Amino acid sequence: MSTPGRIIEGRLKHLETHLEQENPVLLSTVQSFRKLDKIAYKMGLLSTDDSYATQIPWWPLIAVLGTFSSGKSTFINHYLNYKLQRSGNQAVDDKFTVVCYSREKTTHALPGVALDSDPRFPFYQMSDEIEEVSAGEGQRIDAYLQLKTCPSEALRGKIVIDSPGFDADAQRTSTLRITDHIIDLSDLVLVFFDARHPEPGAMNDTLDHLVSNTINRADSGKFLYILNQIDTTAREDNPEEVVAAWQRALGERGLTAGRFYTIYNPDAAVPIDDDNLRDRFERKRDADLAEIHNRMKEVEVERAYRIVGALDKTARDIEERAIPAIKAATEKWKKRVLWGDAISFGLLFAALIAYSISAGYWQGLSFTAPWLENITANATNLYIAAIVMTVVMLGIHYLVRSLAAKSMLKGLKRQGEKLAIRGDLTNAFLRNTRPWSSIFSTNPVGWGRSSRKRLSQVLEDADNYVQTLNDRFTNPSGEDKTTRQEPTLDAAPATASSASPQEPPVEQLQQSEKPA
Repeated sequence: MSTPGRIIEGRLKHLETHLEQENPVLLSTVQSFRKLDKIAYKMGLLSTDDSYATQIPWWPLIAVLGTFSSGKSTFINHYLNYKLQRSGNQAVDDKFTVVCYSREKTTHALPGVALDSDPRFPFYQMSDEIEEVSAGEGQRIDAYLQLKTCPSEALRGKIVIDSPGFDADAQRTSTLRITDHIIDLSDLVLVFFDARHPEPGAMNDTLDHLVSNTINRADSGKFLYILNQIDTTAREDNPEEVVAAWQRALGERGLTAGRFYTIYNPDAAVPIDDDNLRDRFERKRDADLAEIHNRMKEVEVERAYRIVGALDKTARDIEERAIPAIKAATEKWKKRVLWGDAISFGLLFAALIAYSISAGYWQGLSFTAPWLENITANATNLYIAAIVMTVVMLGIHYLVRSLAAKSMLKGLKRQGEKLAIRGDLTNAFLRNTRPWSSIFSTNPVGWGRSSRKRLSQVLEDADNYVQTLNDRFTNPSGEDKTTRQEPTLDAAPATASSASPQEPPVEQLQQSEKPA
């Protein structure tokens, strides 16, 4: 096994060690991801230093997004019951902060490379993503990301991401790329707006990205839209109008899914003199906070379904997107090669005819080359000429193959991005254009009977995992479950000798400061 292969194998085994204690169902999904990896390695969709299992976060993930000074950090501090994040009326933090649990009483702030180099976190190899957007910025990963540890029990079993102010970061393009990455991976997304700025129409760009671009997603139910610091409107003549203005703004962007909440921080509330009004605000706040906190608690369950869903989606993407795209590209390439051969060989034949005519080898329609007069004596020369001609024709053919393949790479890369195929579509296509690959093959390289069987098994496994999860959380028959053995989705308590994925040891994360 190559060095890159050993590295990725070590990471997968490390992941399996953690999941063995925490969640047997998810442990089994790692094996299913390995099956997909084998298919992708054969086809060229993945390199041997990569795995589909490392392309998803394995911990429950909660993203906190929104405009600057909308109370994101204050909300997180209140939820953790720990003053971890700086807060204020201005943009106080310009980095994405990943917050995770640690047994140590002292908090630690680690640089972005700790995230960029650790496949267990959602920002693994994020520097490559940033580099694609802004050349040279990938080397400044510490300017975009940081990791903080916290001993708050509320963090056990989950990761919280605090984002910089959506409209306060100067490096906006890279920030948007990271934001989209977070949204895709998160199990729950809290989108904060500031009730102290009741002019939502002035925030069109922010609303478009955080609302218009998310409402049509298949996972739109994971978005909670939160109008924070609503206590500041209590002194308005009609505080309901502030809420109505925001609801109209979101409705104009087509918001029909997700919940809309109005909350404020109990520890930093503006005094409300009217007893009835204060009571009404507090009841609404407490009800909404309770529902939000309950959703945050449930992400451990949602994470399990997300990972199984990612397994199913990856398998179906290979079968329904990658394979047809490779087949179509290969067929197109074959046509270009055949046309290229026909034109090239036609030109070669025409050149030979022209040469023979100029050399006087033709008498009318009769070919009378001098070297034909004694075929036996010139047999060796004829044999050599035939070999040379064959080599020339093969050289032309393989040159045409290469040029035809190169002519398709840019379009194929764009197609892969458009289809959101997980894997390198261009590399998989090039596997089919190698000199030893037959141009008349009907199946892509690596896509044979064994690969089909393995893929079908993964899809069947995914269905079984969902049923196992359903058995854990549902009971339509009403039978007594206490006598049955069933997989647990609850976090196993960490021991001194083994840290679970819910609780990454700080020492290990500090070692990750050097890129793997």
